[in-house]
Parts: sequence; structure tokens; C-alpha cells
Amino acid sequence: MSDQVRDLALDIVRVLDDKKAQNVELYHLGSVPNFADYFVIATGTSTTQVKALADEVEDKMAEKGFKLKHKEGYQTASWILLNYFEVVVHIFHPEARNFYNLERLWADVPQVDLEEILKRD
Repeated sequence: MSDQVRDLALDIVRVLDDKKAQNVELYHLGSVPNFADYFVIATGTSTTQVKALADEVEDKMAEKGFKLKHKEGYQTASWILLNYFEVVVHIFHPEARNFYNLERLWADVPQVDLEEILKRD
């Protein structure tokens, strides 16, 4: 895992936090073979906010030169997936996040402590 990949994941976390995403979490999957290095999981309060969060991540990462490999779920906006190769972003509507419960599936994977990273000035 490179510093560039970690920086990309942290940039995405900051964008989501700035746009008022809820329950933003970052998982380091580096030890899982043939998978992304990081998962970012966040919640929007409505389908409109879920789309706005996805749009903002996509726009800000494009400005930094990061190419989106794949986007899924935008039409229904209950779960939007943004694939940036080594970083995969999951933006959920609250009911979908509770239903799919990715945190349970990845409970054995280290979670990155975001407290210092997301401190507001």
C-alpha cells in the first residue's frame, strides 16, 4: 500500500465529512488478498444527500487526477458504490446501511481511527 492510496482514502473521508455525511468509517483491507486497500463507508440522510455526496467525491477526486473505475447504484441512491481501484467508497441511505451492515462483514479488518483526521478547526 502506498502513501498515495492512503492519502486518496483520507481525502475521500474529508470530502464526505465536509459534505456532512454521517458515520464515516475507513477500513484498511491491505491484508485481504486481491481486494481494495481501503473501504470508505458513509451515510447520507436522504437519497438526495446520498447522490450529492457521491457527486462531490467524484468531482473532488477528478480535480486531483484520480480516475473513477466504476460507479454503481446512482439511480436508486440507496447504496452508491464508487470504485477507485485501491479505494472503494460505499455511500448508503440509512435503511440500506442497516440492512447490508458491511461493518459486520468486515469486523476482523482494521478500522482507521478518524478522530484526529476529522477534527474541525
